[in-house]
Amino acid sequence: MDVNIRGKNVGITDRFENYVESKTEKVAGLLPKAQAFEVKVTRQSDRSPQNGDRVEITLIGPGPVIRAESAGGDKYTAFDMAYGRVLERIRRMKDRKHDRRGRGRVSLADAAANDFGTIDVTPARLEVLDSVATGSVPIVGEGQGDEQYTPIVIRSKEFPAERLSVEEAVDQMELVGHDFFLFIETETGRPSVVYRRKGWNYGVITLTEE
Repeated sequence: MDVNIRGKNVGITDRFENYVESKTEKVAGLLPKAQAFEVKVTRQSDRSPQNGDRVEITLIGPGPVIRAESAGGDKYTAFDMAYGRVLERIRRMKDRKHDRRGRGRVSLADAAANDFGTIDVTPARLEVLDSVATGSVPIVGEGQGDEQYTPIVIRSKEFPAERLSVEEAVDQMELVGHDFFLFIETETGRPSVVYRRKGWNYGVITLTEE
């Protein structure tokens, strides 16, 4: 596994490189096929070093990419916190794979046909989906005056669409540390979202055309 460390507005010492490399031995043991362990260290303010550093870790392997980041008083503290999150996400991924062994997978179409009862999912209300589809949710754009002020701010991002099964989408969501994950369901070709509920329970929302 290749270890790549780079700094922005902060020097990377041999001591820090050795510290990071010693920690990656545990990652290599958990994921023997991992290809690269990338670390980016950013000094949050040149003029005020006491503001601390931010560390971003990206673990690249044959499967989904695992990412984590954290800030601390120095790069060692920030790295340790981000590193702990990476280990937790690896363990969650391995626990989920172990828990699925011997179980039959339920497709999104089958789950929807049974009112999502088999996977403990409550679909979003129709009026919620309609409000999103019709754009009735107010959006604050640049250049609007104070008289049009609204406390609701919606930011938009675009990502390449991925075709995944529901379980693969849950794995991706856990690995990147988000509370939801947007994807295209493999069997139906429909836009869908998985989201985290309590414990190990997850939900699925899918869009259909009547």
